Amino acid sequence: MEQIFERLMYASRWIMAPIYLGLSLVLLGLGIKFFQEIFHILPIIFEMTEVDLVLVTLSLIDITLVGGLIVMVMFSGYENFVSQLDVGEDSEKLSWLGKLDSGSLKNKVAASIVAISSIHLLKIFMDVKNIDNDKIMWYLLIHITFVLSAFAMGYLDKLTRK
Repeated sequence: MEQIFERLMYASRWIMAPIYLGLSLVLLGLGIKFFQEIFHILPIIFEMTEVDLVLVTLSLIDITLVGGLIVMVMFSGYENFVSQLDVGEDSEKLSWLGKLDSGSLKNKVAASIVAISSIHLLKIFMDVKNIDNDKIMWYLLIHITFVLSAFAMGYLDKLTRK
């Protein structure tokens, strides 16, 4: 009975596979939004102010960082929790594939969240005259919380690896 239970429990990791596949659909949606934004600004690029162009660029960078985060979680999560990716020798293999354990993945996700939050905060500062001081304070507090959390997670990971 114990062996059947353990096999069933071990096989249940495959429930995660469709979830990781679903992340690729989110990635597709981000790609569509990215190019939608580019096609939206192309006709009006000469009429845009420099600040507006920088804000749009920061939004595009934000989308790119979230996309990279999705790829990282999708591939390393699949490899760590479901099955090893069988990428043929003749095709390109990402250098970090198979090297991210759940601890390093957690740290990379935290660092990515801090980077995304930083870009969002920069967008807020670019438009500071139109935002209430209370909201700016909350944005700063949330960002500082992300930074401190990422730092604490990295420090704890360093302590436990020794």
